[in-house]
Amino acid sequence: MRNVIVALDAMGGDFGPKVTVPAAIQALSLFPELKIILTGDRNSIKSCLLFSGYQSNTRLSIEHTKIVVSDSKRPSLALRSSVGSSMEMAINLVSSNLANACVSGGNTGALMALSCFRLKLLPGLERPALVSALPTKLRKKTWMLDLGANVSSDAESLFQFAIMGSALAEQHLRRSARVAILNVGVEEIKGNNLVKRCSEMLSKSKLVNFIGYIEGNQLLYDVADVIVCDGFVGNICLKVCEGTAKLFIDKLKNNVINSSIKGWIAKKLFSELFDELRALNPDRYNGASFLGLRGVVIKSHGKADVSAIVNAIGEAVYEVQEQVSTCIRDRLKAVLLERKK
Repeated sequence: MRNVIVALDAMGGDFGPKVTVPAAIQALSLFPELKIILTGDRNSIKSCLLFSGYQSNTRLSIEHTKIVVSDSKRPSLALRSSVGSSMEMAINLVSSNLANACVSGGNTGALMALSCFRLKLLPGLERPALVSALPTKLRKKTWMLDLGANVSSDAESLFQFAIMGSALAEQHLRRSARVAILNVGVEEIKGNNLVKRCSEMLSKSKLVNFIGYIEGNQLLYDVADVIVCDGFVGNICLKVCEGTAKLFIDKLKNNVINSSIKGWIAKKLFSELFDELRALNPDRYNGASFLGLRGVVIKSHGKADVSAIVNAIGEAVYEVQEQVSTCIRDRLKAVLLERKK
């Protein structure tokens, strides 16, 4: 098993070291091949380590800085104020080969801008894409991109998103990934010029298992393994899915689990159903990847709890060990060769 060093932005997200530090400790216990570098305020980090009762060892270290990128700033302003920040420090560790991956719950726009500036895009790529797994029926997954790295995209960018998403999904699935475009209907005549043009491009490629269009009500029904859309649509869909899942989980807790006798009987009768509903918890799928970079960068949800950040770290470990960036680079190179024929 290949050793992996993850640079974790300890100050990123809404809760900072209060959740990132215990998440790092838990991740180290789950992944024996893992080392973590925490970037951020040394005193705050050490205080949380002490509170957790953690005994320091060579698998965890701290890179000190008190500068934090604000979540409220626009990407351009956040980028200018990120010099020396915990986020920049984590990305620089990857660019200088002192870490294999960066995980941060900080400002998404700043994280993307810093990652593109420091790590650079893969050859032939126009834009990066933010991708994450969504739960589907029978506890399977589908990968959706873009989730907000690009508010608007052209057909070529969507085509490249499909290539990258397919390469990532196939590393997980160990088989050909079914790729679909999110549209307002499944018929060929439906949709705007953007999705129609992308559909034409994907249909011509032998390197993608393109199955056509899907609608929003099919997102979680295991119809496709990779779902392609622009970042504006993708981010809205992601938030709707997260909100719906949280609504179900909250109702489950409030109306059944938290009531004594009724809850006990319901749990006995419908235990499998409850497990299925819990599987919809978006925290279990925390950790969106910036695809298209010359390195692994994982964006954690800003409100992520300890278990959610552990999942994000786990995704970073997986992508490093499976050499996802290299797989995407090779797939993009193959597409360029296909087009020249």
